Amino acid sequence: MPGPAPTPPWSGETAALVTQVVDELTRRLARDAPHPPADLVDTAGDARRHALARLRVLRDVRLAVRRLEDQAAHAAAASGAGYPEIGQALSMSRQGARRRWPGLITNSTPTPPSPESRSL
Repeated sequence: MPGPAPTPPWSGETAALVTQVVDELTRRLARDAPHPPADLVDTAGDARRHALARLRVLRDVRLAVRRLEDQAAHAAAASGAGYPEIGQALSMSRQGARRRWPGLITNSTPTPPSPESRSL
């Protein structure tokens, strides 16, 4: 089994860049929304409506990231990674990864049938 994946030295820089990009994206999507959602139309000011619209966009971003993590975990498992490596990549324990993706890692090595199970 391969050893744990090293943490890249630029991971802090990556997080800062992703934060900046997501912040810009959510502000733009919230600002460019043609109409605020019906439940946000009330006597609240523009700042409140904008902040609530941004929260809705950030919720959608979180769901999208979760789907992308699922896809990447499946690809990692298909490439031979185990729960310890997948957990480490997400800064979680092996058990945490196993709870999030139960059954993701399976022992696909077929076992030969026992002599008792063969029909004559």
